[in-house]
Amino acid sequence: MVTGRISFIGAGPGAADLITVRGAKRIAEADIVVWAASLVTPECVQEHARSDAELVDSSRLTHEHAVEIYRRAERDKLNVARVHSGDPSLWGAVQEQYDAAVRMNVEVEIVPGVPAFSAAAAAIGRELTVPEVAQSLVLTRLEGGKTPMPDGEKVREFAKHGTTMALFLSAARTGQLVEELRAGGYPDDTPVLVAYKVTWPDELLVRSTLGELEADCKKHKLWRHTLFIIGKGLTAGGTRSHLYHAGHFHTYRKADKEARRALRAERSVRRVEKPREQPEEPDSAKIKESEAAKLRESDAAWWAVRDWQETARGAARFGANRSIPIPQVDESQSQLFAEEPADPEPVAPQQESAPSSTTTAQATATTGTTRKSTGAAKSGSTKRKAPAKPNTAKNKQSAKRKPAAKPDEQSE
Repeated sequence: MVTGRISFIGAGPGAADLITVRGAKRIAEADIVVWAASLVTPECVQEHARSDAELVDSSRLTHEHAVEIYRRAERDKLNVARVHSGDPSLWGAVQEQYDAAVRMNVEVEIVPGVPAFSAAAAAIGRELTVPEVAQSLVLTRLEGGKTPMPDGEKVREFAKHGTTMALFLSAARTGQLVEELRAGGYPDDTPVLVAYKVTWPDELLVRSTLGELEADCKKHKLWRHTLFIIGKGLTAGGTRSHLYHAGHFHTYRKADKEARRALRAERSVRRVEKPREQPEEPDSAKIKESEAAKLRESDAAWWAVRDWQETARGAARFGANRSIPIPQVDESQSQLFAEEPADPEPVAPQQESAPSSTTTAQATATTGTTRKSTGAAKSGSTKRKAPAKPNTAKNKQSAKRKPAAKPDEQSE
């Protein structure tokens, strides 16, 4: 049965050529294009939409008006391209439209787009996850706007992590933003990137600091279409990533032996040079420092052996205990998984319970194990109790002959 289609498309940060190929194809196939004219460049629609397509500016629409367009697509079997800026998953008000569309007799899809923070980082040539400097990215906005923030999601609370943050929809209250970041622990010399209409023809990128942020925004009169990226990762170099290090191995590449030894030694030295921060007595500080210097070489060798052991154990555990959880399928999307065979349920570890004497005997005869459950059976407790003392020397011999556990019965 031929039906219409509604596609929610992420057009990217603004540039017409940063839309995905799939997004451009959906716009070209659309009978109706609903787009945010104030957030998406006109070229993004003009270059891909058909000449006979109906263009609707979403800035003049309410949610009810948009749903009426989707109902029209259902009735007349039309294709609708709903074009959002950036990526639809971030502050796009897509969910309520998507939920309304899936209740209709039409195909519904979401086409992801390039987010603005990614385009801003690319514009200045920076990676936001710098080894040993920042390995996390917080995406949030300042509280106090039109949409209330949930409890616990305050900028100052996120700032306590000290990692890289990307703040949207906050340029109109820059002074409040600076106060929140300071309260969270960012010093005034923390680097800040101010990105105004990134990838647009009138793009403006300003490198600032937290202490100068408010003055820079007032100077350039920035209060809309502005994104802030904050963190030491904007300027810090960090250490070399292990991903493409010759001493690093993975499924598709073996490690060079010499480079592997050098990488282990480098990692061991860093661990010794950066001990855990603990309060020390003034008299013992010099003593511990001298002891660390004496044991540095032996510690480096010990850490190298430990790294090898952990790598070997991890590979064994991955092969023995890997399990794939069965995804929970929404009833409205169950047809997407109708033809896929269900994965076998992972074998759950045997729980220690209070089995009856008959059940215990059967389990012991079947598996050949020597688990002692007499005490648990008598007391009815779910906790396994050890016997007060071994019965005979014969039991010790049988315990030594305990067969090796099967891979799915192993545990750390």
